[in-house]
Amino acid sequence: MTAIGLLYPGESAADDYRHAERILAEEGGMPVRLPVQVTSVGEDAHRVDALLDLGSDDRLAEGAARLARDATAVHGLDEELDAVIWACTSGSFVFGWDGAHDQVDTLARSAGVPASSTSLAFARALGHLDLTRVAVAASYPRDVAEHFVALLAHPGVEVTAMSTGEIITAEEVGRLDAGGVASLVRSVDLRGAQALLVPDTAMHTLALLTELERIAGMPVLTANQVTVWEGLRLAGAWPHAPGLGSLFTARVAA
Repeated sequence: MTAIGLLYPGESAADDYRHAERILAEEGGMPVRLPVQVTSVGEDAHRVDALLDLGSDDRLAEGAARLARDATAVHGLDEELDAVIWACTSGSFVFGWDGAHDQVDTLARSAGVPASSTSLAFARALGHLDLTRVAVAASYPRDVAEHFVALLAHPGVEVTAMSTGEIITAEEVGRLDAGGVASLVRSVDLRGAQALLVPDTAMHTLALLTELERIAGMPVLTANQVTVWEGLRLAGAWPHAPGLGSLFTARVAA
């Protein structure tokens, strides 16, 4: 069984990953465990200073240590983790391209297994799909979302348009229902884009991917979706699972 540890700030949409486990088992024929370890949060705010604190090395190292300590008793794991992902977009992209890589390198040393983050997962997923022009439907305030645009520019991804929900807290994002998520998707101009990105792990999206791609008429990559995909990539696993969107049906390059 593949096991990917997820370090997740707070609990806004931590339950979203259970849906991924089910779909991967039913459609991908792959039993996957996605144990979620909630990391400490100083201030729940989509504000740069608060996000830099949220993604600090000390908080992630503490979360990785608790994940290892509780692997059997709390998470019921009988096997070693294959990878650990910092399941937070804003708490990784605010560090910039180089800083986001430094963040996961430090996490990998703390966890003792390969590591990545949601922000870097977006970049790698776009490379896997050979996409370079995207629209972004962000829940964050615009000044925070601009950091995501800047990170994507490093691997050569152009953001053709962006809408922002101006939502301050992850808790509020976690309360968005399917209609609220769909409204966010509809709020962005998709002309010229090859895909739509929805970058917030606090948002419940994994049960909505088929509908979101129908609305957008193109591949939709969401934070929780790319987080799972990145963990599986690090583990060398490539399941075919249409219920998790176009990213999980793309062919693996030979």
